[in-house]
Amino acid sequence: MSTPSPALLIIDMFTLFDFPDADQVKPDALRAARQIARLARHFRQRGQPVIHANDNFANWQMDFRELVAACLATDGASSAIVKALAPVPGDYFVLKPKHSAFLATPLTVLLAKLGVNELVVCGMTAESCVAATCFDSNAREYDTVVIREAVAGKGAHKTTALRLLQDAKAAKVLRLATYLSR
Repeated sequence: MSTPSPALLIIDMFTLFDFPDADQVKPDALRAARQIARLARHFRQRGQPVIHANDNFANWQMDFRELVAACLATDGASSAIVKALAPVPGDYFVLKPKHSAFLATPLTVLLAKLGVNELVVCGMTAESCVAATCFDSNAREYDTVVIREAVAGKGAHKTTALRLLQDAKAAKVLRLATYLSR
């Protein structure tokens, strides 16, 4: 077993909440953002990579900084999350066209260049983009960890997705305190 060389992967936390069922996800996303901020501080203090993987709102002319600015310019949950999770110099970002952060993105190349062998996944939603990314991460033979309190989703769907990831051995689902104490 090799020594973990982890990266934190934050999925789709920058959003305008303009998708179906967004109102069901917002409260959980705000809670998750606070825990993701703790994780990001942990990674940055150790000099470990923090990577933001976000969809581009189907706007193929928008770059990552514009996406963050659009969220910050709105009222409510979108701007609150940006304030909690604002990228800092040294963070990485990947724009993704679909659910998985691996699909049609340079993420695999970035992780190889960074020497990453463990991916700590958080963000939203557990039952969609987080799950798709974890299955793809596992297929690429990364040790994959999901932090339970750092993912958002729709109630029972979130619980089911986390159970599926654990049961399928696509990811270890850990509590934040357990991960931080390693």
